[in-house]
Amino acid sequence: MARPGAACPPPARRVMVAARALLFWALVYSYCGVCACIAGLRLLWSLGRRPGETFRWVDSGLRFHYVAAGERGKPLMLLLHGFPEFWYSWRHQLREFKSEYRVVALDLRGYGETDAPSHKENYKLDCLITDIKDILESLGYNKCVLIGHDWGGMIAWLVAICYPEMVTKLIVVNFPHPSVFTEYILRHPSQLIKSGYYFFFQMPWFPEFMFTVNDFKVLKSLFTSQATGIGRKGCRLTTEDIEAYLYFFSQPGALTGPINHYRNIFSCLPLQHHEVVMPTLLLWGERDAFMEVEMAETTRIYVKNHFRLTILSEASHWLQQDQPDIVNKLIWTFLKEETTRKRE
Repeated sequence: MARPGAACPPPARRVMVAARALLFWALVYSYCGVCACIAGLRLLWSLGRRPGETFRWVDSGLRFHYVAAGERGKPLMLLLHGFPEFWYSWRHQLREFKSEYRVVALDLRGYGETDAPSHKENYKLDCLITDIKDILESLGYNKCVLIGHDWGGMIAWLVAICYPEMVTKLIVVNFPHPSVFTEYILRHPSQLIKSGYYFFFQMPWFPEFMFTVNDFKVLKSLFTSQATGIGRKGCRLTTEDIEAYLYFFSQPGALTGPINHYRNIFSCLPLQHHEVVMPTLLLWGERDAFMEVEMAETTRIYVKNHFRLTILSEASHWLQQDQPDIVNKLIWTFLKEETTRKRE
């Protein structure tokens, strides 16, 4: 509020300030457009090239941080978070499933206390898939119930495709089969717009900077705003929850590793192999601001086993935090149902 008697800026000055702001954002969006064009050309090149090998396996040699609940020796349930999250997004599931499972919530490569290689090439999808294989073996298991949300859902789909013997049951939250996503985004401009951050993240350093502006306002808004946050009927994040995310991503360099996950995606898709052969549960919040719900039903064609899809009409993208009680109940039902089927 202006002080009594304070002079207002002259019209010419206001016009100049507005013009500078307009020029700044015009340059930013122009650069984003160039990055989007380059990324789109890479995707089209990948579509035509169809490499002989979908993935090349390497031993990462990285140290991974995870939080575990439940006794050792119980069946393993491995949880893969999305962006911008970390193991904490699975806190409700860690408590819920520890009675019958060894529940492990992982910090993905580049997140938190997990090692973060400096080069973006170290975040290609083949590296991320190999990470899950290596972690499974290092935990002393050869198979697990695999659950992934958002970007962790993408990784979960790919692990299930490439290492089917390691996944007894697949549960994905708010991410379609990768082939569905690739095909859908090319044919639906509305989803292309919603996935605009994929292109924005191709820029060096600027996305990281934008997350830090105004005390990480973008990060807070993702979880709390009316457009992208948890809905009115959801389980809202507490002040302590928000502080946990802010502390995590405010560490020096903490955003570069997570964003590097996206900086290789256009060189890794589309897939050569598509089929998922284990029982699969897909959970979807219909009010997802980033993914159109039509992709959920289309995913069915790639699952060559029992497939269950549940769409929650009042839920957001952050489904396992938004509606934890409902999500946990649906997962229990799916797990018990498949156990019964096998016994029969």
